[in-house]
Amino acid sequence: MLASSRLSLTPPRFQDSPVPRYLQLADLMRARIERGQWPQGHRLPSLEALMEEFQVARVTVRQAVDLLARDGLLSPQRGRGTFVTGLPRRNRIINVVTTLDELARVYEDTQPRVVNIDESVTALPVVPAAGRPAERYAYMRRVHLRDGKPYCVIDIYLDERIFRRAPAKFRASTVIPLLTRMPSVHIQDAHQVLTIGTADVEVAHLLELPVNAPTAEVRRVFRDRDDVVVYFADVVYRGDAIRLEMDLQP
Repeated sequence: MLASSRLSLTPPRFQDSPVPRYLQLADLMRARIERGQWPQGHRLPSLEALMEEFQVARVTVRQAVDLLARDGLLSPQRGRGTFVTGLPRRNRIINVVTTLDELARVYEDTQPRVVNIDESVTALPVVPAAGRPAERYAYMRRVHLRDGKPYCVIDIYLDERIFRRAPAKFRASTVIPLLTRMPSVHIQDAHQVLTIGTADVEVAHLLELPVNAPTAEVRRVFRDRDDVVVYFADVVYRGDAIRLEMDLQP
């Protein structure tokens, strides 16, 4: 007769991150609620069971539960336990798209508030493998917000000749929709690469995130018919603002 076996789950190594342990635990519990592993009305395991599962102190569990209770996701009830009473807001406001037209529509549809935090005229800091740099670029560092909440930090290098045609508009609006509508600009090639990263101290401050929180980092390069890089951008999105969906070929 075969002996029964149980799957042993290794507790998360919260100590490997500088983010406070109760915040990490709250994020993990929030994810269980969002995935439906803990549906609405579900009673959470006891305090002692959660301490044992996650190998954390009693105060850490209490702090995580209190945080989620303030967010309206949990309801601790004396003598009965803690129950799931809400669902996390689905605030993935940026879909990762695969065409330039779709990208322009994304920025038009999100209607972000643009906060410029730096501007100068400079050379391109990185020369892409394909393409020739323009002589000079208008550099803009900005934060995009929606509903008052920052969701990305973006460093833009726009060919200065293009920028000078409509500087006020470029300063006040998202660049890509304006760029694609300019009849004198012909974008021959557009390329972007997405990688997963973490927020450094500066990005964490601008995006209102803990240091080392997950981010999505996108580099975009647009070239014109003469192979000149007319637009170059490094974008850092909050991890909870990005949604990636694609069809897979069978």
